[in-house]
Amino acid sequence: MNIQHIPQIKHTDSGNFFLLAGPCAIEGEEMALRIAEKLVGITDKLQIPYVFKGSFKKANRSRIDSFSGIGDEKALKILRKVSETFHVPTVTDIHTNEDADMAAQYVDVLQIPAFLVRQTDLVVAAANTGKVVNLKKGQFMSPESMKHAVQKVLDCHNENVMVTDRGTMFGYQDMIVDFRGIPTMQQYASTVLDVTHSLQQPNQTAGVTGGRPDMIETVAKAGIAVGVDGIFIETHFDPANAKSDGANMLHLDYFEGLMTKLVAIRKTVNSF
Repeated sequence: MNIQHIPQIKHTDSGNFFLLAGPCAIEGEEMALRIAEKLVGITDKLQIPYVFKGSFKKANRSRIDSFSGIGDEKALKILRKVSETFHVPTVTDIHTNEDADMAAQYVDVLQIPAFLVRQTDLVVAAANTGKVVNLKKGQFMSPESMKHAVQKVLDCHNENVMVTDRGTMFGYQDMIVDFRGIPTMQQYASTVLDVTHSLQQPNQTAGVTGGRPDMIETVAKAGIAVGVDGIFIETHFDPANAKSDGANMLHLDYFEGLMTKLVAIRKTVNSF
């Protein structure tokens, strides 16, 4: 897919990777705008094509009392406001067929969660909106199997599809990134590396997912060196008090430093 098909995306001729980044979940308008403003400033400075990410609801939770959202329409309207305020595209994940049509009225990219990427009806519903579709590779799936998920979108006459590697289960409570899968999946579609979710430590006895944010820079650098098309990173100005996935998010204060390093690596890779 050509990233120029994503509405409002900038810096597409910079030679940089593209970036999907933002908070795990939309917790409120002020926090979303605060994070977006910071990220837009960084990506404009470094000329990184950027899509603001935020989940309008979190349907996949370990416990019934886990935060799941502030209300679907309220969160989607905040995503629209981010787009209109900063003139950037937005991405959110969907969980049901009905979500596809609803979210498509507010955002530019529909994301299929990893646990749901084999749900044909959901993938087709997303594809039929005509929006760009981001398919997250299931933690249980091989890179090769993603060609079938991509084909479902293509068969709906929608060529705007990308795939995202968010790690593979390594035992019961850890994830690992098999970088051999990046060039494999690039045969099927533009490929993104979800750095922060790849560092999750799921299935904890407390019912709250853990993580290794200290390894974010390592995994991100490796992804750029391998030649991944895009990077996905969740970030927050207060990860310790984030309502979802705080354990594996990158602190917003560290974002510019990491992006500067990744841009430098990309420039070196492009020189070969």
